[in-house]
Amino acid sequence: MTDEYNSKKITTVDGNFIKDMVLRFKLITRLMGDRRVSGLTKLLPWGSLAYLLLPFDFIPGGLMTVIGAADDVAIMWFGFTLFLELCPTDVVDEHIIALTGQSVSSTDGDIVDAEIVDLDD
Repeated sequence: MTDEYNSKKITTVDGNFIKDMVLRFKLITRLMGDRRVSGLTKLLPWGSLAYLLLPFDFIPGGLMTVIGAADDVAIMWFGFTLFLELCPTDVVDEHIIALTGQSVSSTDGDIVDAEIVDLDD
């Protein structure tokens, strides 16, 4: 997998959930069309969509329709998240920059240059 969790970089500045979902959808669409992303990796979103559309479930509906719908949502979320994780980080960063116009440096705020001072002396 990648060194850093790509999904953390896929958020809008104002934290709007709908904007985040639209941005993720656009990012996944762009990555599906990118030749630098492995064909096997591209099977994850298609498999998630197939699970949603096919008439079988891991947890059957009936009395537990909420749980039956929840497993569909969980499979979709897992498939799309895993797809974004398995895509090359530099390709994901390039598409995020193209979509948002913002830099997505992987070291922003992670490195602190400091000295240790022992106060017990």
